[in-house]
Amino acid sequence: MKFNITVVLCALSFFGFGQDCNYTFLGELKDFHDGTPIVAATIYAKNLDKYFISDELGKFKIEKLCTSTLELKISHVACETRELSFEVTGDQFESIRLEHHIEDLDEVSVKASTGKKETSTGQETVLKSETLKRYSSLSLGDALKEVPGVSSINTGNSIVKPVINGMYGSRLLIMNNNVRMQDQEWGIEHAPSIDINSANNISVIKGSGALAFGGDAVGGVVVLNPTRVILKDTLYGSTLIGGQTNGRGFNITSKLNKSYATGWFANAQGSYKRNGDFEAPDYNLTNTGSESVGFSLNTGRKSFNSGFEVYYSFLNNEIGILGASHIGSVFDLRRAIISGEPTLIEDFSYDINAPKQDITHHLAKVNYYKRFQNFGKINLQYDYQYNQRLEFDIRIGDRRDIPAVDLTLQTHTFSADVNIDKKLDQKFSFGIMGRFQDNFANPDTGVRRLIPDYEKYDFGVYSVMEWQLNDATVFDVGLRYDFNRIDAKKFYLKSRWEDRGYDVDFSDIIIEEFPTQFLTNPVFDYHNISASAGIKYALNERNEILFNYALTSRPPNVSELFSDGLHHSAARFELGDLRFNKEISNRVSASYTYTTSNFNLLTDVFYNRINDYIYLRPFDDILTNRGPFPFWAYEQTNAELFGLDVYARWDFTEKWQFQNKSSIIKGYDLETDLALIDIPAFTTTNEIRYYNPNWSNFSASLKSQWVFEQNEFPNFNYNVEDELTGEQIEIPISNPPPAYHLLHFYSDAIFELGGKKSLNVSLTVNNVLNTTYRDYLNKLRYFADDLGRNIALQLQFNY
Repeated sequence: MKFNITVVLCALSFFGFGQDCNYTFLGELKDFHDGTPIVAATIYAKNLDKYFISDELGKFKIEKLCTSTLELKISHVACETRELSFEVTGDQFESIRLEHHIEDLDEVSVKASTGKKETSTGQETVLKSETLKRYSSLSLGDALKEVPGVSSINTGNSIVKPVINGMYGSRLLIMNNNVRMQDQEWGIEHAPSIDINSANNISVIKGSGALAFGGDAVGGVVVLNPTRVILKDTLYGSTLIGGQTNGRGFNITSKLNKSYATGWFANAQGSYKRNGDFEAPDYNLTNTGSESVGFSLNTGRKSFNSGFEVYYSFLNNEIGILGASHIGSVFDLRRAIISGEPTLIEDFSYDINAPKQDITHHLAKVNYYKRFQNFGKINLQYDYQYNQRLEFDIRIGDRRDIPAVDLTLQTHTFSADVNIDKKLDQKFSFGIMGRFQDNFANPDTGVRRLIPDYEKYDFGVYSVMEWQLNDATVFDVGLRYDFNRIDAKKFYLKSRWEDRGYDVDFSDIIIEEFPTQFLTNPVFDYHNISASAGIKYALNERNEILFNYALTSRPPNVSELFSDGLHHSAARFELGDLRFNKEISNRVSASYTYTTSNFNLLTDVFYNRINDYIYLRPFDDILTNRGPFPFWAYEQTNAELFGLDVYARWDFTEKWQFQNKSSIIKGYDLETDLALIDIPAFTTTNEIRYYNPNWSNFSASLKSQWVFEQNEFPNFNYNVEDELTGEQIEIPISNPPPAYHLLHFYSDAIFELGGKKSLNVSLTVNNVLNTTYRDYLNKLRYFADDLGRNIALQLQFNY
């Protein structure tokens, strides 16, 4: 027994105490991007409980090591902290790369919750999650009006399209989780198919300041970003429940986020909204209810070096359109304008009847990225979108449940982007994009198709460079080329074909002739060049200025080219033109920012000259098989728009804050010297806010909103003949409504529930005084007043 113990002790002595402990570990720390030495980094050897510092060459030495596992924790200011382990079996050398770019770290860090800007020199505003939660029961267009210079063009209160410096529709580019939305945005009454609850923050870029997203953003870019991935083991979420008095509506949305330190993550979000008929101050707005169902899922794995994401979202919106807006002729329109109140007023109901819209949108995306040392980052992405738009008119008999418009749009997009950032003071990005789109217009609606079948092919390539010239100056420049082809199949009445002169200009596109119409195959190719250049200069710690120039080229959309029929949800006949050229926009802008600890001032000024500007304007009436209807046609002209946006915030005490947002914009037709149609009126909003962190983070604010009368507008009023009396009757379609003033109240508080749980309670009162008003940019202003007072209570449980 004693002999066995002696043998064991001798063995332990040989393998443990007798091993060589004179090994040396030499490490070298370099920047991941450009390979430069990282000086004065801290290296903590866990198993030795010792600290070491890298020298001017980025090197460090650990001596007298035994055969073992060496565990190191390496940290440096503005670097990603790394934990590494090495098996030491002798003297060895290791080159270790650290990430030294703050903005790249934000991609996988909780720091990014503040909302990083998408551009360096663009006129950009970021809306954070704290702001977006106020609009959980509303739309993207409603939320974006928090940004100076952004308004909306509405069809009632549920169909809201954002307007940036007077531009909307296909002149705005909307990115949802790095996917360009394709949801038939050409119509005024086509709201973006986005559930605002799926976004964590939103960037609004005025003008074409982000060529990587697209070259046709004459008005601007809206970028919706989801919740960032945090590289640690965590599980958190929130559930929001709300209710409101106007429309007797309710909404619920819930989010759940799971992530791991290894980089794996999964997120889920779902929401449901339901509203009945809304109310103006003096009457019920019949058939204005809505119902919305949306959810999104994404999963993947992210690390600094590489990662992938799979994302899917679904949204279905059923939206009632004011029953009184369904007119049988242009005479009904005149009666509605003159009477001052809807011709149809019924009791409150949750029913959604025709006229209505039913829109379904699916979005799926797969993304992969990889970083390379001494180079940069490569992104590959494929996304698919399916959008079905059904518009129901009031019909009788067997066609009651058949939509008058039935469009299915499918879009496939592949993109590849390369970001070279091996130098801290220089960045170079370039990319390529290919897209195929197919639109199917169901012929079995019993109504002449407003938009034809078509296939669209897009190809784009861009390059952007950014220089940090010094601590105070950033300069960037970009160039983009896009090719667009539209290949359509469309029927034209022979009478219309000849009236438009198409028999002279487009006789070669007729592919088949019928007794009363031609089947044509118009194919249009567009070559588009876009460019931008900007500079941002910090005068000192408080003052900053930026200048930006953008050249934008936008081809006409399918509505502007091919519209030829009664647009039922807009209650008018619309006509496009095959001869349209692409729009060319030259936009110059400047911004000045002044910032102190308690005061912030931002002013944005811009001038936009647009050659071959396309717009939709009323002419007179046209006789259809349902009687005379308002006739609107697309026209092309040269135009200019210019304006000023101001934002000021003054924290005059620790608890009291004053805020002002004001915007003025002018737009003119340079060929006729008339004002442009649908330009927002001057608006100024003043808000006073009280905040007390000692009262459960209580805050309360009162907002005063002044919208002035639009006194510069083109007079497109026209006369029609009364068939009974022979009189000429004026249709006052251009007359703007008077100015109005609204008061809004908002208050919230956050109650801690223990652990990481909390309850946010908020109360909103819009139109506190129940003011009667009509907005110039609401297309249903001819038929009814806007919304009356609305009281909304919202509970958000965070866990």
